[in-house]
Amino acid sequence: MSANKLIFEVDGKPSFGKLLVFAFQQVLAVLAATIAVPTIIGLPVQIPAAILGAGLGTIVYLLFTKFKSPVVISSSFAFLGALSNAVAFGYMGILLGGLFAGAVYVVIAIVIKFAGTRWVEKLMPPVIIGPTVALIGLSLAGAAMGDIVKASNDPVNGGYNLIGLLCGLVTFFTVVICSVQNKFKAGRLIPFIIGIGAGYLVASIFTIFGNVFDVNYLKIVNWDPIIDNFKNFSFESILTYPRFSLIGGIQELANGKVSAEIVSAAAQHNKAAQVITPMGVLEVALAFVPVAFVTFAEHIADHKNLSSIINKDLINEPGLSRTLLGDGVGSMVGTVFGICPNTTYGESVGCVAITKNASVRTIFAAAVMLIVLSFLAPVTAVLKTIPNCVMGGVCLTLYGFIAVSGLKMFQQVDLSKNKNLFTVAAILISGIGGLSLQIPYAIHSADVTAKAVNEVEGVYEIVDVVTAPKGQVSAAIQITSIATALILGIITMVVTNAIEKHNAPEQE
Repeated sequence: MSANKLIFEVDGKPSFGKLLVFAFQQVLAVLAATIAVPTIIGLPVQIPAAILGAGLGTIVYLLFTKFKSPVVISSSFAFLGALSNAVAFGYMGILLGGLFAGAVYVVIAIVIKFAGTRWVEKLMPPVIIGPTVALIGLSLAGAAMGDIVKASNDPVNGGYNLIGLLCGLVTFFTVVICSVQNKFKAGRLIPFIIGIGAGYLVASIFTIFGNVFDVNYLKIVNWDPIIDNFKNFSFESILTYPRFSLIGGIQELANGKVSAEIVSAAAQHNKAAQVITPMGVLEVALAFVPVAFVTFAEHIADHKNLSSIINKDLINEPGLSRTLLGDGVGSMVGTVFGICPNTTYGESVGCVAITKNASVRTIFAAAVMLIVLSFLAPVTAVLKTIPNCVMGGVCLTLYGFIAVSGLKMFQQVDLSKNKNLFTVAAILISGIGGLSLQIPYAIHSADVTAKAVNEVEGVYEIVDVVTAPKGQVSAAIQITSIATALILGIITMVVTNAIEKHNAPEQE
């Protein structure tokens, strides 16, 4: 074991058996968020594509970073708001969004290559990055806690299931116990695999009793994906192929219409789907570009955290320009061949920190596993059966690590100074409070009406009801709350620094 307590350094070579186990654990660590993004935006059929995009994107990232940075990149939760807007313009809207986001990284990387990193340190000091990264973890807390009380087969009771919570807590405490104990060495190496296995086992036992006694409340696991996969056995029951967003976008342009799945996904976000338009391109760009600066801050924080874990400064070697290029180009590849823009995963960094395995070979093996999994229908079917509550238990640790890693940066910030206090407050309160920017770009030129039935003294008549009056905003570009918080924080920092600089001569 090395001086920094890693069992495997970045260039470490685990045995083949250990390599597979470590890699599978990384896959499980990133899987929940990877498959959640296409599900949340209303495109669960694109789960295999999201998995493939994560694998290909990670390999691209490793190539750009010269295999010196052990982290998986995968579909980012930060882009959920932007994706919900882009889905209204079909697969081409999603594709362009991923390309815009990746382009931001590429442009910043080129600037850093020629201008250095001093401007980055001024624009993104710890007082900005710390609360922004903490906000990302805290913003995911609701999703994790929503999942940890959710059973796959119980839509009743508002989705709350006490047995599901029990299974989630079994998962969480199994991960905790395996990670902190010293007697069972294998447990410290694969806490997530053991935790998910324990939670799944308990959930399966309750589900069996639920099926035997026909008690829906006990049916925690939904095995339908496995049953459906083999119901009509065919070649596709074993091997399938992901549906690239690039292919979907080309089909939209060729057919002049969007697919039924896109129409359904857009409807979930109260939007009408259409083929991309010039104004749609602008809307997509304005939705994704600001979020890319948020993930830029997350990128810096992830690599600083990872640097402290592996005891090597990744900002200097392979260099921030290389890690950004890898992340940006990897994000583009992940969107073209998958469905979502990618970013470095705090869950993956957390897995490295907890397991003490920093071998980049593990990350490469995990990327290959993700690619293979995206084509294996039975495996993806089994993974879909992992209950929300079990993954919620895992995410309780992983999302917590993201939030805490951001809070740790506060150690470098003097909060006794009002300028720092106001900057941090602006980011955390606006972000947690859900403040977003909605920029209108179109208004109704006439009253929008809908037919309704009106009853007057027993007489029914169909009347027109105004649902949106003339002059009301009909379309707006929304910048997510995290991006808005980052922008507000930077403005607050600039204003307070300017005032401090202006006051300096008077204090001498």
